[in-house]
Amino acid sequence: MSKISADSNSATASPGPMGAVAQFFIPAAASLQERRPRTLKHGDTFAVFDYNGDALSGLGSPEGLFHRDTRYLSHFYLTINGRRPMLLSSTLRDDNATLTCDLTNPDLFDNKGKLLLGHDLIHLRRSRFLWNACCYERVAVRNYDDRRQHVRIEIAFEADFADLFEVRGTARARRGRHLPAVMEQDCVLLSYIGLDGRKRSTRLSFMPEPVEIHNDFVAYDLHLEPHATKSLFIQIGCDQTSGDRLSRLSFFLALRDARRALRASSSRAASIATSNEIFNETARRSVSDLYMLMTDKAEGPYPYAGIPWFSTVFGRDALITALQTLWLDPEIARGVLGHLAANQATNVDPGSDAEPGKILHETRYGEMAELGEVPFGRYYGSVDSTPLFVMLAGAYLQRTGDLATIDRLLSHVEAALTWIDEHGDRDGDGFVEYGRLTEEGLINQAWKDSHDSVFHADGTLARGPIAIAEVQAYVYGAWQSAAEIFRRKGMPERAASFLARAEGLRRAFDVSFFDEELGTYVLALDGDKRPCRVRSSNAGHALFTGIAYPERVEQVTRTLMSASSFCGWGIRTIPSTEARYNPMSYHNGSIWPHDNALIANGLARYGYRVEAARIFEGLFAAATYIDLRRLPELLCGLPRQRARGPTFYPVACSPQAWAAAAPLSLLQSCLGLDFDPNGPLISFNMPRLPSFLDEVILRRLLIGSGSADVAVRRSGGQFVVDVINRQGNVQVAITA
Repeated sequence: MSKISADSNSATASPGPMGAVAQFFIPAAASLQERRPRTLKHGDTFAVFDYNGDALSGLGSPEGLFHRDTRYLSHFYLTINGRRPMLLSSTLRDDNATLTCDLTNPDLFDNKGKLLLGHDLIHLRRSRFLWNACCYERVAVRNYDDRRQHVRIEIAFEADFADLFEVRGTARARRGRHLPAVMEQDCVLLSYIGLDGRKRSTRLSFMPEPVEIHNDFVAYDLHLEPHATKSLFIQIGCDQTSGDRLSRLSFFLALRDARRALRASSSRAASIATSNEIFNETARRSVSDLYMLMTDKAEGPYPYAGIPWFSTVFGRDALITALQTLWLDPEIARGVLGHLAANQATNVDPGSDAEPGKILHETRYGEMAELGEVPFGRYYGSVDSTPLFVMLAGAYLQRTGDLATIDRLLSHVEAALTWIDEHGDRDGDGFVEYGRLTEEGLINQAWKDSHDSVFHADGTLARGPIAIAEVQAYVYGAWQSAAEIFRRKGMPERAASFLARAEGLRRAFDVSFFDEELGTYVLALDGDKRPCRVRSSNAGHALFTGIAYPERVEQVTRTLMSASSFCGWGIRTIPSTEARYNPMSYHNGSIWPHDNALIANGLARYGYRVEAARIFEGLFAAATYIDLRRLPELLCGLPRQRARGPTFYPVACSPQAWAAAAPLSLLQSCLGLDFDPNGPLISFNMPRLPSFLDEVILRRLLIGSGSADVAVRRSGGQFVVDVINRQGNVQVAITA
């Protein structure tokens, strides 16, 4: 029979006044790189654990089990005879389905210092996964001694029910209250009533029954025969106050379902195999991360932005991720378009920076969002999501020929185009500007949204409304996409009008943004239409959408690939020549994989595949030094040095959707891979392989109702494309 302790569980409030939350920065009080956490995700639930499989509470700790922007488990700590086990290894499955931590006992002594058990005789294997708002774990304890052993396993736990923004560092003047723990023989229920009036609960279930069960820990006394194993099962449910009893069967059924779901979603993706096994690991991890971050919405799959800070719907991130992976799995784009259309703004709401037709920036479900302590319950403060939405709709149509889906989205595309005209262009000068509608909104609303990311040559911050370079490029791309959509809809006059508008914007952009002395496009125009004469990676996005005139591309490329900009790992957001350059900053000198992938795509568009391959080579070299071959959200922009790895950014999210998609996008750019569903035709335009690859085999390249398996091989100084297999009437072509 279990011993049940009913100690009180008092509520605690965060000290200090409400902090200024205008920019909602992420303080680097705790380095994620130092912790090197293990992450799991399913749906709206994610978890961050250390290498031992524990979640250690403490100031600045990002660890725990999170559900819908609330931390449902803030402390989870396993000991053997009162000591922390020693780490042997900690691994994620290649598909991210499970985390496995192998541990062993240290030397264990009694209270008089006598050795009771020598080290490395007890093996503990912790196997953990997430499924349907629950964290499941099996702890297998095996005795490798030749004698019978008794060990005591204790698992301490706590649930602080902190809002994600609290975990990120925002102080709150008041919090809700914790309810007394409710305990049974095999479970503990921890609950909290927030200031929003909502009750949130964590239910910890154990099988077999612990010998002791308290409001903050359970204990097992295990008697292990030589080479015998005993298993403990744990289920931690978010907002599941009741349910069937945990059993061995329920654990393995949930594990089966979790693996099947991952396998079913990732099976849509084309497969990648190359001559470089390390790159194969990188590609597999990229695909696995993408599908772990995928959340099934009513409209289809939607990639959440990243763990731990951005595991929710972001408009910009998902749109760019979908563009990067259109070749791999068009279903991602369809899901993103559908969900963002369903959440498109329909009225003016200054508190959420909403205007009719505007596409979502971010959604949050936590207590602080519910109370309006942060504006992100449903927030529209991004200037680029709306033109990117139209761009993706056009790119999806060109990739798939799926006019039926575009028909369902057409009114939303029309509303987005109207927003560009009526709200995006604030002063009628033909450029799209941004400026927050209230003091609580984000100051900068392009992808570089730090408060100091837009500035003049002397370092002075730009005053808004700001017309930033890449947004004009996205609007150009949106109008090109609109023209293609209306052409396919049999509306040639409207198509022609959008093409004319795109060409007019191209001319105006060249006049106002290109700077001969800088050799590139300026970063932005400020509220007085003064150019921010700063070199930046933003200029590379002009190549990505094609707004750059061909005669400008050589200069822009030379500037982007100069030693001050390209540091060996990738292109810096801001080169070392500029006033606010800091290689350790978030946006002013760092290296972002997705930014580099978009630039490489633009370089390839204009035929600069050698330079695109250099970017690919730099980021792949960085990945070879990184745990799990997983590119993080960003890296520090310090120069690459011989025989040394990259410098990590302390609080970069990992995995991050658009960083995971970057190697896949870079591969497409170098191969010149394109699709024409009318053929149906798969084409390779001036393919080139980076120096670390001699062969690439792509299987299940879907187009229309058919598919093809294709190999691209290096042959001397040339590249050869071979069709390995073909389903349906699919053509494959190569152009030199």
